[in-house]
Amino acid sequence: MKRLALYDTTLRDGAQSEDVSFTVDDKLRVAVALDDLGIQYVEGGWPGSNPRDEEFFQAARKLSLRHARIAAFGSTRRPGVRASDDRNLKLLVKAETPVVTIVGRTWDLLVRDDLRIPLPENLEVLHDSVAYVKRHTDELIFDAEHFFDGFGANPEYALACLRAAAEAGADALCLCDTRGGSLPTQVAAAVDAVRAALPDTVLGIHCHNDCELAIANSLVAVEHGATQVQGTINGFGERCGNANLVSLIPLLQLKRGYHCVTAAQLRKLADTSRLVYELANVEPSKRQAFVGRSAFAHKGGLHVAAVQKNRETYEHMDPALV
Repeated sequence: MKRLALYDTTLRDGAQSEDVSFTVDDKLRVAVALDDLGIQYVEGGWPGSNPRDEEFFQAARKLSLRHARIAAFGSTRRPGVRASDDRNLKLLVKAETPVVTIVGRTWDLLVRDDLRIPLPENLEVLHDSVAYVKRHTDELIFDAEHFFDGFGANPEYALACLRAAAEAGADALCLCDTRGGSLPTQVAAAVDAVRAALPDTVLGIHCHNDCELAIANSLVAVEHGATQVQGTINGFGERCGNANLVSLIPLLQLKRGYHCVTAAQLRKLADTSRLVYELANVEPSKRQAFVGRSAFAHKGGLHVAAVQKNRETYEHMDPALV
């Protein structure tokens, strides 16, 4: 059975949702629950953004995790500043996590209009940042921000950005649909192009749900070669949210034959989903796929009559699996 690495960013990207706020104790409880679920990577936050995240990383060192590795998240160095002098990068190193994820710009429009630096200089920013942090951590993941938009506008430059991060020592390249506007066909073509250009590099996928396609795009990326899947519990995240790991895990494991978690861990999905809703003080969605209280409920007489004879008539899977 093919294996996939699950990367959860509920505590960072998920916490950017307008109605979600976690205390440090909440974040620690979620991290333990994600570890019990079998998640391999738990992104704890951005140590350069607020004191709460810095406190979490200090406290997380005392956790006895069996499966998960804690990741700290941050951005590349500022233009015109050496990597070793950049405050954000120094705080990433100071967090002392076994994994660091660095996000960098791969869309030429953002380089010109947001960073306002020449395109070649951005390649130097990417390379310097990755190389500096990689010297201080076991594993480094490069999040290619706006990759699919960048690839659509200027594929040569988007690939050059990935190449700069890979040559600097990134252990994995995660392709991000940051605006959530890509279609599955676009994701498939872009992942194929990256695999052809960088055949020996571990690829990940990070999708937002602005077009209700985060799960579909994540599945397509895996089918085309991504082996790391990023997302959040219950799809929490800014705007319309992120790819929902509560749905992605059973889809990948039960429908596509990938190994994500054990069968016993798969049955913890509903409890994990409800815990995160509770700590976030958000009402659970009763119609959430796989774990919602109505996910396998039947009211219509025709459906009920058929299910009483054979549940497979109106249930796409055995509910007990999740």
